[in-house]
Amino acid sequence: MKLRVAAPTIFDSIVDGPGLRVVIWSQGCIHDCIGCHNSQTHNIKGGYEIDTGDIIYEIKNLNLQRGITLSGGEPFLQPEPLAIIAKEAKVNNLDVWAYTGFTFEELLDKSNNMYRERRKLLKEIDVLVDGKFEIDKKDISLRFRGSYNQRIIDVQESLKLNDIILKNEYMFGEMPVVK
Repeated sequence: MKLRVAAPTIFDSIVDGPGLRVVIWSQGCIHDCIGCHNSQTHNIKGGYEIDTGDIIYEIKNLNLQRGITLSGGEPFLQPEPLAIIAKEAKVNNLDVWAYTGFTFEELLDKSNNMYRERRKLLKEIDVLVDGKFEIDKKDISLRFRGSYNQRIIDVQESLKLNDIILKNEYMFGEMPVVK
């Protein structure tokens, strides 16, 4: 299956979730957040296509990475190929984080025509950073998110309990000071 990406896969991120991470940059976003640091990923027809099999091959050959992060752009505009990749990451004992401008509630809205595909992707995600970036709520001291309206959600617990369960260890507290 094809996935439209904005850039080559990054294999050594330390800012897109805990530990050393692989980041997949999906292309296309409809949120148009003012101040977005990935505005080059917004054009739905931009970027280029890659086969999910190529990304899965790379995932199977990882050694030091703790997990993968689905970023963009908006990953939930391409939930089917990303669900395939995320599922393979889980098979390879990698955790899966995703960033989205949608809220968790919007992704689970059954009236949305992409509900089934988005839910299938959510079932493969461990942690979701949800909500649009809001420049008036920007705070550079936050861990793994850009504005304080965004939430860091334990997806599997939230799905199981049908309630939003935050990952408090990432939501609260300050960034560690590097000396």
